[in-house]
Amino acid sequence: MKFPRRRFLRLAAGAVALPALSHVARAQAYPSRPITMLVPFPAGGGTDAVARTITDRMQTSLGQTVIIENLAGASGTLGVGRGARAAGDGYTLVVGGWDTFVANGAVYALRYNVLNDFSPIALVATQPLLIVSKKAVPVNDLKGFVAWLKDNQDKVSAGTTGVGGVQHVATIYFQDRTDTRFGLVPYRGGALALQDLVAGQIDLIISPAVDAIELTRAGTIKVLAVMAKLPHTTECAG
Repeated sequence: MKFPRRRFLRLAAGAVALPALSHVARAQAYPSRPITMLVPFPAGGGTDAVARTITDRMQTSLGQTVIIENLAGASGTLGVGRGARAAGDGYTLVVGGWDTFVANGAVYALRYNVLNDFSPIALVATQPLLIVSKKAVPVNDLKGFVAWLKDNQDKVSAGTTGVGGVQHVATIYFQDRTDTRFGLVPYRGGALALQDLVAGQIDLIISPAVDAIELTRAGTIKVLAVMAKLPHTTECAG
């Protein structure tokens, strides 16, 4: 992942403060109190990891506490919805990605508008998606994996983070390109799906790299391919 640190900190210190400030707030130096950063997925996942990396640096630069609040559910719409209802004073931020700020607007009947109810601050991270399997799968490359899927597709299940999420869309795309079919199991977050993958409860996940990399290094799951042409992006909005 690549974090454009200087650009983000500059924007976080300035652009976040712009929307709908009251006359009193304008007279004060920003930030004059703690900032809340909403993460619309469970703790331990990729978006959460990015948010915690950002907040560590923001606190040093801004001289204020930045509080992470995880609010998972409905493919991220619960946490993003909380952000949409917050005052536009720069003290509530939302960290999300392609699924929360693009796909959800097309898939769900939202009570907020992803275009009009947020002010983008910065693209803070990009990362590829990985095709990962449980350790017990008896192949070690993508070609062998596709052949194994075709032989076992009625028995295979894949974890996703819900309808319309980047993992769900990428998995459907993978099925289409490889002419395979298998069951999809929705989870509240990528970290929860990976726990079941390690336990052997599901067979594969198309996962953001930051979610899966440590488990891969530990040898508890297998990486079979990198979907580098379908990046997952994480963005910060206020």
